[in-house]
Amino acid sequence: MDLLRALVRTARMARHTSGLADGLPADDDVLLDAPDERLGPALVAAGRGEYAPAARLLATTREAVEWENRDRYALRLAAFARARDPWLRDWRRAAAPHDPDVLLVRAELAVSRGWHSPARVELLREAGPLIMAAAERAPRDPVPWRIALDHARGTGVGRAGFERLWAEAVRRSPHHYGCHVSALKYLSAAWYGSHSECFDFAERAAEDALPGSLVQALPVRAAFAHLVDGGGPEVGRARLDEAADRAIALSAAYEPGDPWPAEVRNLLTYVLVRLERWPDALEQLRRIGPYATSFPWDRVSGDPLGQFLQLRDGVRLEVASSMPLLTRSGKRAGRPAARSQTSTSERARPDGD
Repeated sequence: MDLLRALVRTARMARHTSGLADGLPADDDVLLDAPDERLGPALVAAGRGEYAPAARLLATTREAVEWENRDRYALRLAAFARARDPWLRDWRRAAAPHDPDVLLVRAELAVSRGWHSPARVELLREAGPLIMAAAERAPRDPVPWRIALDHARGTGVGRAGFERLWAEAVRRSPHHYGCHVSALKYLSAAWYGSHSECFDFAERAAEDALPGSLVQALPVRAAFAHLVDGGGPEVGRARLDEAADRAIALSAAYEPGDPWPAEVRNLLTYVLVRLERWPDALEQLRRIGPYATSFPWDRVSGDPLGQFLQLRDGVRLEVASSMPLLTRSGKRAGRPAARSQTSTSERARPDGD
């Protein structure tokens, strides 16, 4: 009987796997951490040693209150500066004293370097004044407070200190995704909280989030932390499925191939695979399109793009193995339906969220 089941599974995979590539870009067309149409030119210019496009980009996000974009761009520019010190030094020399955009990139870079150093605590503590300088020069900006929350996690700031930083962040932007993610990490079982506390925080934030806000995906980040850490029975399967379903609904609010929710969709796919919800995972892979992201695949592999592409093949095989060989009419079975209902409507991204 086991041999028969294995033969049937193999036959199903052989029949259906190639057809399930419908809607998936070719491997060579998949991009890792592709910048958007605004950041891309700034990074190309930075590669030539030019800092002015990056300066203009960050200034625009600050003046237009585009906090989510500002956070994403600051992270990417700091990552570039980590390998190109002269570029940031030139920008710093040319900028006005205490320029808030240069300070923001410097603060993010200092914290990033601290996290990747054996002398982490010492380097992070040295970065504290720089973070506060960035916050003081842009009083409305929540991004320095996201950096401060990351800094607090690495320096062992207690719960009272965390609450003070969190209050400063939400006072500036109650629904800022980056600040919520940093707070969630602090409250995770891997740091200063527990899986239950992490889920409680994520679910409350998701319920209060604006329509289309990526904060609605916070519970799936809590699910990811639980699954990666091998969490126990304090978080049941139903809660994990509810987190995935909420993120599926958020994903459906954006068009397939939209780069804005790409990281959320990559994260959701990981969680769906761990939950063995194969048709749902395949649907998210189609919605991801060519936009693979390092997170979460860099948590399980040193080759995140290779891991993503390998997983796409594995999901297709799993879906194919569960499809019937033939329909009742004797025709080849079609594309399987995902478990959760999705919508193709697109919602506007909330400014200043």
